Amino acid sequence: MTKRDGSFGDAAAEMANETEVEGVEEVEEVVEDSALEGVEPPDTAQLEQALAERTTDLQRLQAEYLNYKRRVDRDRDLIRENATYAVLTPIVDVLDNIDRAREHGPLDEGFKAVAEQLERIVGGLGLTKFGEPGDPFDPTLHDALSHIGEDPEVSVPTAKVVAKAGYKIGDRVVRAAQVLVVDPPQE
Repeated sequence: MTKRDGSFGDAAAEMANETEVEGVEEVEEVVEDSALEGVEPPDTAQLEQALAERTTDLQRLQAEYLNYKRRVDRDRDLIRENATYAVLTPIVDVLDNIDRAREHGPLDEGFKAVAEQLERIVGGLGLTKFGEPGDPFDPTLHDALSHIGEDPEVSVPTAKVVAKAGYKIGDRVVRAAQVLVVDPPQE
């Protein structure tokens, strides 16, 4: 089949052409046989309708997949947020103890470094501290321990003393700030 120089000869080319012709003849025979059995080729309108149905099915499947992907991403975010919340909730008490230690004086160098590192880490996870004296009282963010009277310097109920700072992750309150509230003077 090959010449002495290693190239393909005419016999190989002829064999390839014969195979192609035989394949075409087989397809033509199948078409002729189906025509003999009374099967007519499909109408163009039927083909267009089938194409439209398949296109609609494909679009529906693509929309379902996109919705599924969004739902999975949303669920992952919710699981991540809940896990972060569960981990950081008990750490809030440790942060309270650090604040109490600071109220009594400057922290030792070693303890100060650990406290600052812990605060950086929980801050990086999204835990933010809130609740300062002078903040307007908000029952969704503050837990009123007591009303301590009226204050002529305020126009709305205000957190006068913060017993414990509040913490939240994003918009989710981990712990409400515990405050003593003053009211504006009544007229």
